[in-house]
Amino acid sequence: MKVKLRRATVYFDASLHRALRIKSAVTERSLSEIVNAVVRQSLAEDAEDLAAFKERAEEPSLAFEAVLKDMRRRGKL
Repeated sequence: MKVKLRRATVYFDASLHRALRIKSAVTERSLSEIVNAVVRQSLAEDAEDLAAFKERAEEPSLAFEAVLKDMRRRGKL
């Protein structure tokens, strides 16, 4: 299966760009390959977070103040 590619212009901080170029040379991967992998990883983490939020949406919530009060009462703070 051929991957369809799209062009985008991205501006990097100079030091970040330098680090990416070095990583590209060391790993023998293009900057595009590195950036695509990192973006995929970030989007996958977002999807995991959203799934966790959805899974826990019906759980009861505790007020932060109540948690602190309970911790103080039990001598944990």
